[in-house]
Amino acid sequence: MQRSKVDVWVGLFVLLGAAALLFLALQAGNLLSIAPRQGYQIRAVFQDIGGLKPKAAVKSAGVVVGRVKAIEFDNKSYQAVAVLDLESKYQFPNDSMLKIMTSGLLGDQYVGIEAGYGDVAWQPNAEVTNTQSAVVLENLIGQFMNSKALEVGSGAGESAGANTGADTKAGAVDLGADLGAPAPAGSAASGAQAGARQ
Repeated sequence: MQRSKVDVWVGLFVLLGAAALLFLALQAGNLLSIAPRQGYQIRAVFQDIGGLKPKAAVKSAGVVVGRVKAIEFDNKSYQAVAVLDLESKYQFPNDSMLKIMTSGLLGDQYVGIEAGYGDVAWQPNAEVTNTQSAVVLENLIGQFMNSKALEVGSGAGESAGANTGADTKAGAVDLGADLGAPAPAGSAASGAQAGARQ
């Protein structure tokens, strides 16, 4: 009887632990929606969404104001379109800017709203083109490597040009020394003797 009670308590603790892990996993993956909320949708156009995924948070001033409902591709403009589901109690001017940002250095990406100053708010199903694409780490590394390669190449060219100029200057000095060198003593003596004979 005592053993069965212990087994029951152990089973309960295991179930509670599994439920807690499931809750944390859903919350970390932005897949947890406790209650449905009334809201409106807008369509944000980006050149590059990076690692943005559906269910990602939409934040303004650090506060979650919505979620990314879906991500599409526009076959005409060849751009990414993120469908954002915003809560109806949050209204933003139509000149607000949308940015894809990252939580920390290597955290999840989310959409940040930088509120504007207009008097007219976004309307449902509005298309927003005032956006800033995601910063792709691979592109930054590639640009950094290219800039370093260009610096090394320009430095090597300057060094080669300096060496060529030094060699040219040294050759000119040697040529000038040869042209201005005095005649040998033997040739001067021979000329003096020829003059005496005459």
